[in-house]
Amino acid sequence: MGDHSVYKFIEIVGTSTESWEDAAKRAVETAGTKLDDLRVAEIVQLDMKVAENKVVAYRAKVKLSFKYHGQEA
Repeated sequence: MGDHSVYKFIEIVGTSTESWEDAAKRAVETAGTKLDDLRVAEIVQLDMKVAENKVVAYRAKVKLSFKYHGQEA
């Protein structure tokens, strides 16, 4: 049989006081420090944290896929 791969998906949330793009980037880069072979990142949801009628943080929920090697992540 040929070379076959299996991928696992997780959802994580990144935050930033700067932007949604920065929040998503932080999520992926932080996950990359613990997960090997990241493949695809999909933005699932964007929202903001509000305090005293002001935006204080941007949040990006990101769905990540990575190559599954048999260990739990």
